[in-house]
Amino acid sequence: MKNISSYNFAGKRALIRVDFNVPLNKETLEVTDDTRIKAAIPTIKKVLESGGSVVLMSHLGRPKNIPEDKFSLKNIISKVEENLGQSIQFATDCISAKAFEMSANLKPGEVLLLENLRFHEGEKKGDVEMAKKLAQHGDVYINDAFGTAHRAHASTAVIAQFFPNDKMFGYLIEKEIESVDKVLKSNQKPLTAIVGGAKVSSKISIITELMNKVDNLIVGGGMAYTFIKAQGGQIGNSLVEEDFLETAREIMSAAKEKGVNLLIPTDTIIADEFSNEANTKSVKIDQIPDGWMGLDIAEDSIKAFKQCVLDSKLILWNGPMGVFELEKFQNGTKEIALAVAKATKNGAFSLVGGGDSVAAVNQFHLADQVSHVSTGGGAMLEYLEGVTLPGIAAIIND
Repeated sequence: MKNISSYNFAGKRALIRVDFNVPLNKETLEVTDDTRIKAAIPTIKKVLESGGSVVLMSHLGRPKNIPEDKFSLKNIISKVEENLGQSIQFATDCISAKAFEMSANLKPGEVLLLENLRFHEGEKKGDVEMAKKLAQHGDVYINDAFGTAHRAHASTAVIAQFFPNDKMFGYLIEKEIESVDKVLKSNQKPLTAIVGGAKVSSKISIITELMNKVDNLIVGGGMAYTFIKAQGGQIGNSLVEEDFLETAREIMSAAKEKGVNLLIPTDTIIADEFSNEANTKSVKIDQIPDGWMGLDIAEDSIKAFKQCVLDSKLILWNGPMGVFELEKFQNGTKEIALAVAKATKNGAFSLVGGGDSVAAVNQFHLADQVSHVSTGGGAMLEYLEGVTLPGIAAIIND
């Protein structure tokens, strides 16, 4: 495996798998969040400044294996050019004769963006022929798309075999791996994991894995009410997974057995409807009346969670504390975000990952105040769970 920092790109075409799967405005098809584009710029610039040229490939959205205008990467060209500070070329198909002609004629310092990989069914199928064709676009392959590293697709895993001596990670994936490893392999204590979101079912694997590593496990969001009901509490009309009550009890038992400090909310902000216009009040989380639902953590829980975060040296945050999309129920998530930022300022290492957590730190303008914001929610969770990611393995395994 080569290293991007020491590799000589002079006169070479670098084929870079980036993650430009960014949100677009449904009416104007303009990019509404360019975080992932920004994250790829250092790798692209490294190649260009070293005398190489760049061919970029990515997917966007979930097209049905045919060209669809709303999923065309032509919609992101101006945003890529804006972030890169130069104009780029665009191939209207990723494996057409014209695309190969364009990449073959690239001069040092030039950039070519290929059309959406998923306009071809071979991408998601991990088709070897598709990967072989894509490989013709470069002399060296760089995977910098952490958000798709858990997929064994043609452009993320299969393609690496065609670059046995010239494959490497980009700066973004290097940082992602380094950040997760810092949480999983560091001996610094205490390590606190904050796990939120709607369902216990979607987080069982990560909670089980973390239970062997963390000192503190904070549970928030909708999943908290399953834990409360599992203990016999009254949760009114709050979200609950009846099939996972026993799982919640097993998690609580395992925490006790392993000496993990499990923090579950003790109070909650309840509402009489799922709306910003709802009537609200704060109650003990196990005493929610019928007709009311818990939508955020309340004062006592915020205080306990914040203190735990501020006392930590390593922090992993995945999932919000409540329905932060609604202004009336965003206080819990915002307060935890501020606590993570403050702990980071005080010297803790903080890793934030998962779509909603990332959206929260961005919404509260705190992304630059935590140690690392992961660009790959699903990939980050699988990596934390100890799963071998195809896109990572393909580069590491020579």
